[in-house]
Amino acid sequence: MIVSTYAALLAFYYIYLSFNVIKVRRSEQVSLGDNGNPKLQRAVRAHANFMEYVPFAIILLFLAEYQGLASHYCNILGGALLVGRVFHNLGIVENNLKYRQIGTIATFLVMVISAFLLLVTRNS
Repeated sequence: MIVSTYAALLAFYYIYLSFNVIKVRRSEQVSLGDNGNPKLQRAVRAHANFMEYVPFAIILLFLAEYQGLASHYCNILGGALLVGRVFHNLGIVENNLKYRQIGTIATFLVMVISAFLLLVTRNS
């Protein structure tokens, strides 16, 4: 299954985001909460935002693949999700609104397209 590959890659990226929070906590000497530290707030939000959107997007994409979505479409959607999440993280951590917008749009497009495909192919 193609989506399994993207799920695994996104899991590794989630681990990277987790280690980034740990790294920032250590460098800023903040054990709990964020102490109002903007750098830590950005790292924590990038990590949390990933968990708010990626599981649902992967479920939608998996179901679309399960319903018979062609492999090239699965690769396009999975790749867009992965690239979108990288851009989104860069946008938050580097405080770059353009990157964050690209990541948000890519994530939402993957979710909307996957959900739409689930509805139109459910009786096929």
